[in-house]
Amino acid sequence: MEKALTIALAGNPNAGKTTLFNHLTGARQHVGNYPGITVEQKEGCCLHQGQGLRVVDLPGAYSLTAYSVEELVARDFIINEKPEVVVDVVDAANLERNLYLSCQFLELGAPLVIALNMVDAAEKRGITIDAKELSARLGVPVIPIVARNGRGVDQLLDAVLATAASQDRPQPAFLRYGSDIDEALSDMLPDIEQCTELTAVYPLRWLGVKFLENDEQIVQKALATHPEAAQRLTARCDEVVQHLQDTLGVYPEAVIADHRYGYIKSIIHQGVVTRKFVADRLYATDKIDKIVTHRILGPLIMAGILFALYTFTFSYSTVLVEWLASFFGLINQGIDALLPDGPLKSMITSGVVDGVGGVLGFVPIIMFMFFGIAVLEDSGYLARVAFMMDRIFHFFGLHGSSVMPFIVSGGIAGGCAVPGVMATRTLRSPKERLATLLTVPFMNCGAKLPVLTLLIGAFFSAHQARYMFLATLAAWIVALCAAKFLRMTVLRGASTPFVMELPPYRFPTVKGLFIHTWERTWQYMKKAGTVILGISVLIWAMMTYPGLPEDRVAQFEQQRQQAQTLHAAAGEEAMSKALQEIKADEAMEGLRHSFGGRIGIAFESVSRYAGIDWRTNIALIGGFAAKEVIISTLGTAYSLGAVDPDASTSLSDRLAKDPKWNPVVALAVMVFIMFYAPCFVTVVCIAKEAGSWKWAAFSMAFNTLFAFILAVAVYQIGALLYLG
Repeated sequence: MEKALTIALAGNPNAGKTTLFNHLTGARQHVGNYPGITVEQKEGCCLHQGQGLRVVDLPGAYSLTAYSVEELVARDFIINEKPEVVVDVVDAANLERNLYLSCQFLELGAPLVIALNMVDAAEKRGITIDAKELSARLGVPVIPIVARNGRGVDQLLDAVLATAASQDRPQPAFLRYGSDIDEALSDMLPDIEQCTELTAVYPLRWLGVKFLENDEQIVQKALATHPEAAQRLTARCDEVVQHLQDTLGVYPEAVIADHRYGYIKSIIHQGVVTRKFVADRLYATDKIDKIVTHRILGPLIMAGILFALYTFTFSYSTVLVEWLASFFGLINQGIDALLPDGPLKSMITSGVVDGVGGVLGFVPIIMFMFFGIAVLEDSGYLARVAFMMDRIFHFFGLHGSSVMPFIVSGGIAGGCAVPGVMATRTLRSPKERLATLLTVPFMNCGAKLPVLTLLIGAFFSAHQARYMFLATLAAWIVALCAAKFLRMTVLRGASTPFVMELPPYRFPTVKGLFIHTWERTWQYMKKAGTVILGISVLIWAMMTYPGLPEDRVAQFEQQRQQAQTLHAAAGEEAMSKALQEIKADEAMEGLRHSFGGRIGIAFESVSRYAGIDWRTNIALIGGFAAKEVIISTLGTAYSLGAVDPDASTSLSDRLAKDPKWNPVVALAVMVFIMFYAPCFVTVVCIAKEAGSWKWAAFSMAFNTLFAFILAVAVYQIGALLYLG
């Protein structure tokens, strides 16, 4: 076999590039990060006609101007790595927009093959594309494909091999940008030629265009290597900017973009594309969007859908949750009958069953919630949520693209802050990106969901869906207000414009829904069986040791002997009850004397202002590691002092009957849990994405202080109004 050829897959987001990559490489792929940055690098390999192909999936990009890290990575790979062929994956149903990137590949002189993807969707929409005519107009191969089912992929690879075998390196396309820009480019060429280190890599005219577009990377490289020529070039660009502002009120970037689209339209209108009216799914999509993205009706519909999601979740999962609670209660009774009193029995019942069992008991709610979210996501509705939220996000100083990280983090409850933080990579503005990744942990992720469900079920069981909806609404409001505060103080700056493509509505497949639901539910269960189990046992040890001093143990033993003597005549039942009460008192004092108890009591001097007692403090401290631990720790803390070990009461029942708890305390605790420091994994992710542990530490401190102030306000106001 000959040496493998390097093939770069490029294209706009949502054009099907990754689908084609997966079809070509299958399991023969690996994922990493580009050196020094957080953008994902995907590589794989395949074989065609005996020729090995190394396939690199470049980040999705709309242009080759370095407005974002993804665009910079894609451009640098093509320039520096010099792949034998660049396969530009183009969405046939959005040809004009997608060809904008193709146009820039042509200007760069890259060896290009265009994969005209999703031609079946375009045909259903009444769009017919003459691929041969388009190929003739652009001067590069254009191959119609459907990456989803592999249609046309073999022909695409044939074109790739033919392009790679060609001896002639393609010449950069020459586009005209109007008299002002063209004249300036002609004037700039002599100075560009002096920048020899750049001209050895980039085409001359392309460099001139980048200077006019104020491409930061190119300008900085020129200033570093050829400062005098670069200064003259930037001065000439300033003249062009001033002239265009004075005459047209626009910047060079806008003029260049307009002429590129003019070039594309001239090609499309020369017999390349024909349209016919078809009342298909995409046409129906447009009609539906007029309603669901309406300025007034849209948000109301969105609120109704979210409320319906929570109603569905709590209405149909309650029975399964009760069955699981009874099941774990039976397990505890069996262990109590089999094992003698001692550390082993305490660890299994309080550390493992009450800890991990408390987390697993909410699996039905998690499963129903994930199913509902999968329906919204697979149907295309979540993209409409992002679209509608754009106007609101701009008001709070965020970018429209920040919506998806918020949703991924749990904006509709049940997400995860880690992928939410990572999703901020698509934001161009560093300040908008920081503001987003610092506030996405405020969303109600899948780890917080069981805790909120526990407290809502214990104190507001008659209106569970309503309170969960209000918790979601509160998360959005608080996150946006926090973002506004950050953008007005430490992250001050202007918002950048937002463009988003709305995919067509689709009927979700039953298989797809079950796969998405099971994958997310299994991740939750796996975490409960590994991380949560380990932390639960560790916290049980912290709440058990070092144990009571010998003199106190002797005193409790003396009380037991006295109780046996005093209640001997009253009968076995009275004696058993007295002994159980002494055992509960001993367990509670042992908990207070333990390492965990001492820490919780130390923090109670502050937490009492929010109505939070020392046992809850232990759980909240464990929540710094993972929010699911809060339930397992509460389960352990409130079972160590149980009076009746045979009773299979759930944790929610124990909290509801505890004198330290009431609805106001529950609300204050919910508020604190929703907004205090993100879990440790999220903190590490924030440090990695922000490029500094400074912002990770800021997130922990700012979120915790902010959450405590809110919790104190809720508790104190509730106490003043006698709502407890």
